[in-house]
Amino acid sequence: MHNNVRGWRIVNPAYFYNFVSVMETMESIRRTFESYLQSLDYSHEPDNLYAPVRYVLSLGGKRIRPVLLMMAYNMYGDDLTKALPAAAGIEIFHNFTLLHDDVMDRAEMRRGNPTVHVKWNENVAILSGDAMTFVAYQYLARVAPECLKAVLDVANETFLGVTDGQQYDMDFETRNDVTVPDYMEMIRLKTSVLLAAALEIGAILGGASEEDSHLLYDFGEKTGLAFQLQDDMLDVYGDPKVFGKNIGGDIMCNKKTFMYINARLLADADTNRELDMWEVYDGPAENKIKGVTSIYDRLGVKEICQKEIDSLFEQALAALDRVSVPEERKMPLRSVAYSLMNRKL
Repeated sequence: MHNNVRGWRIVNPAYFYNFVSVMETMESIRRTFESYLQSLDYSHEPDNLYAPVRYVLSLGGKRIRPVLLMMAYNMYGDDLTKALPAAAGIEIFHNFTLLHDDVMDRAEMRRGNPTVHVKWNENVAILSGDAMTFVAYQYLARVAPECLKAVLDVANETFLGVTDGQQYDMDFETRNDVTVPDYMEMIRLKTSVLLAAALEIGAILGGASEEDSHLLYDFGEKTGLAFQLQDDMLDVYGDPKVFGKNIGGDIMCNKKTFMYINARLLADADTNRELDMWEVYDGPAENKIKGVTSIYDRLGVKEICQKEIDSLFEQALAALDRVSVPEERKMPLRSVAYSLMNRKL
């Protein structure tokens, strides 16, 4: 049905789906969800606790996780309104993690607006974030009774996993023994599992088999991993105009990314000393970025990273291939995966 040629997946024309139509469907689902999310009533006393919740959720975003949840549901069921409460729960939890991330990172802006701890203060931000977790559960608990336990089981494991991933990420800042498996597990927990859980919950709500639900989880997890590695690579090699932010941020922060860890593994003693020097360098940022990037170039870590991205993406699509619904019902998710990875069908 498909082949892999130079990292590109070629789909048999018999299975081709109109990409523009898929993107229009995805945008329609996003608008439906956005309208639902903004219609929810977060007013409660004390208002100073819930005003930041309304503020955070009003800032917009791509809403990828709730849209994926609803698309997974739509593979099995047609009444999308049944998936809206769970989609809201997933999106509210995701925004809670962003709120607390901003506090921990001392970030001043989020989506072009002041972060909650800047607009209010850190104590309000922490407590409002805590409130968001319970609000998220309120909406997850509104699913059909026969799905409730399965949905909450997935949510509980996932939400704890995201917290674990954040802790690992902070721990890695002071560790010099981070391995590639360590890093992959951290990004799996911090980034991938919430995408995966959104898909699995959508499938559960739609009445999918347990096998299909797990396959969609695997599809989301592998896609999330590939996407995060691509993001890491673009932080070094991307075009700022396309990437949407300045490159080299991970290098400047001495983040132990997939490429950095592989560079350390491949480097000889002299190159490792060179990397040591750049870690403590406090001169112009462009010099450090250029210096570390040149080491990556010499060691071929970009190619290693791209190979891993391609492998993970192939694993994701292989999982989707095994889902037991007609191909035309899979193609919207397949198209979204290609879009996330900036690839063509």
